[in-house]
Amino acid sequence: MAFVFVFISILVLILLITWLKFNPFIAFLISSILAGFLLGIPPEQIAGSVQKGIGGILGDLVIVIVMGAMLGKLVAESGAAQRISDTLMSIFGVKNVTWAMMVTGLVVGIPLFYNVGFVLLVPLVFTVSYQYKLPAVYVGIPLLAALSVTHGFLPPHPSPAALVAQFGANMGLTLAYGLIIVIPTIIIAGPVFARFLKNIDAKPLETFQAKTRPEEELPGTFNSFFSALFPVFLLIGTTIITLNMSNEHWLFPYIKFVGDPGMVMLISLLIATFTIGVRMKFSIPTLMDIYVVASKDVAMILLIIAGAGALKQVLMDSGVSQTIADSLQGWDVHPLILAWTITAIIRVCVGSATVAGLTTAGIIAPLVSGGSVDPNLLVLAIGAGSLMFSHFNDAGFWLFKEYFNVSVKDTIKSWSLMETIVAVVGLGGVMILDAFI
Repeated sequence: MAFVFVFISILVLILLITWLKFNPFIAFLISSILAGFLLGIPPEQIAGSVQKGIGGILGDLVIVIVMGAMLGKLVAESGAAQRISDTLMSIFGVKNVTWAMMVTGLVVGIPLFYNVGFVLLVPLVFTVSYQYKLPAVYVGIPLLAALSVTHGFLPPHPSPAALVAQFGANMGLTLAYGLIIVIPTIIIAGPVFARFLKNIDAKPLETFQAKTRPEEELPGTFNSFFSALFPVFLLIGTTIITLNMSNEHWLFPYIKFVGDPGMVMLISLLIATFTIGVRMKFSIPTLMDIYVVASKDVAMILLIIAGAGALKQVLMDSGVSQTIADSLQGWDVHPLILAWTITAIIRVCVGSATVAGLTTAGIIAPLVSGGSVDPNLLVLAIGAGSLMFSHFNDAGFWLFKEYFNVSVKDTIKSWSLMETIVAVVGLGGVMILDAFI
């Protein structure tokens, strides 16, 4: 009956979000409380489990996600994102425009949240499309593939960062493995797939063309790339150093401190505040206002993650997570494939990549403690599954359709199929990496 009760709880979660249009945070709380009653947790302990789950996951993630949002907002407001895009276009040229867009999406997508990146960069896509008389979908899909993959796969984005915290994975290693998988994935889902989309009829409005800043107002090329990518360099660099340094070395505790994801994001934000903030003539009060807006942008994301943490804790406290894990370990299915499949099913039902990934994490978390799977690869497998077949219940589907002004049929042929390619190729990359680790 434990399986039935978990299924009922998750079904209620899905129905609340998709049918009744409940806010996901409220839906998670209701499902968590229902699961607590169904699974036999004493009523006086259910509220404590919910609160413990919320506090535990937010304690690990608030600094990472909020600092990441502030950095991303600053990269956009300062013109650094525009400089990065312009530089890559000049390097690749018009003939290789899809590759330029792909790299732009990858570089800018690492610090920027998906919705921010979409709104910021899609107008640049339209500008290139108008300027060089190229099909808008053909130009845009490689960029959106990169933005989507960084959102689903790479910390410090909310879902991967939350999964790293839940599984006790190493954020630096997860990021390094993720980059290895991300590059071939976005090449296939981006420039390669885009070749088949040249005939899609898209008529984006001229209103959406980018309002570009004058050249003299943009930060320098090195400054833009350095400021946007510094968290990546610091995370991977400190991870490599600690893996090759004795625990007894006097520098080891300091390197561990600097390499903590929260400290990485705080240090990176402080550096960017100077390099693309103060140096670009932004006053400190103006920069603080930008950071306030960025914090508001991610408030609901934090609440959704908190709700997922509550459900996970209820499942853990009831003992059912271990029961499920013991049963799943008896299945003749690789744990990474199993995690991907569960996530993909929930994603198609719910529409939210974040909800799908974090719900799966609560179900299969005990597999990690059993040592049967690499937690870093599990984060990436779930990330791949969370991007499976975006359709009518996903806000990203409608964002693409309306901005590019294409039919529902063509949205499915381009956007939905691109997301499916990302999910499948991403799983393939995870499995190949698993064979060598």
